[in-house]
Amino acid sequence: MTTQPAIGVIGAGAWGTALAQMLSSDGRKVLLWAYEAEVVDAINNQHGNPQYLPSAKLSPSIRATGDLSDFDDIDIVLAVTPAQVLGRVLEGLTMPPQDLVLCSKGIEAGTGRLMNDVARAASPGSQIAVLSGPTFAHEVASGLPTAVTLACEGGRAQWERLSPAIARPAFRPYYSDDVTGAEIGGSIKNVLAIACGVVDGLGLGQNARASLIARGYAEMLRFGEALGAQGETLAGLCGLGDLVLTCSSTSSRNFSLGKALGEGKSAAELMADRTTVAEGAHTAPVLASLASEREIAMPIVTAVNAILDGEAPRDIVAQLLARPLTAETIGDQADLD
Repeated sequence: MTTQPAIGVIGAGAWGTALAQMLSSDGRKVLLWAYEAEVVDAINNQHGNPQYLPSAKLSPSIRATGDLSDFDDIDIVLAVTPAQVLGRVLEGLTMPPQDLVLCSKGIEAGTGRLMNDVARAASPGSQIAVLSGPTFAHEVASGLPTAVTLACEGGRAQWERLSPAIARPAFRPYYSDDVTGAEIGGSIKNVLAIACGVVDGLGLGQNARASLIARGYAEMLRFGEALGAQGETLAGLCGLGDLVLTCSSTSSRNFSLGKALGEGKSAAELMADRTTVAEGAHTAPVLASLASEREIAMPIVTAVNAILDGEAPRDIVAQLLARPLTAETIGDQADLD
């Protein structure tokens, strides 16, 4: 009889809690680390997380802890902290796990590092994988079906270890070896979801939102391919799939933030009042800076960054609409020069 690897989740926000619930759906024991003592207490004693995922009744096979040393004997760790604190939290691990699966979506402010670079520096003994795709936390916790990309830097050998441990009947991972592509798709879609929320908040209609998704996807491709990502990765679950989901629903924190901005609320007010993190607000400035440094055209990302800096959404949309007419694809643009 094969022994199942011990599995744990670091980060008990909505997404981390949902992943722990999904992993425990077959009765497997799952260790879940939370920063807040009250969250640890609620999970262990009430089998719930009212602060971050109030809709879910959690499995009793989930055990919460606030002590990272409890992860010393965990083989597979899913890291689901906010992107901007991932490095600091992982540095608290006294023993690096064999497999470290990154589920945080963002780019580190100040350094411009992707999460796999952050994790590799903080936990150098671990083999890195990235899990990303169209996944609203409350749906995953409820057992509704979805599919995700599981990108493994260790290739097929790592996939053979991870996929049986992570897959469940309603949670279907697909293999990739493109860690960079999986990360870039998950990071950029958050910024584009803010843009789509702004469009909704301004009442600009469904046509405008569909156009924005398509042109935003073009920006994702340009940036991703410039950093070595594979186009087919970004056309898959962790790119286009996740983009369509988060750009179309107020269940997305980033879309909701953009909608409120479009309705006239200030970014400072909204960010100060949010219990959960809209990662796109942290990613937008560093992504805009990286694109500028590399001379990658990302007008939608630049526009979102300007709105987060306090510029009027209607003025920024007007500027986007006034940009020079050009070809839709890069290959055709030379014909117009």
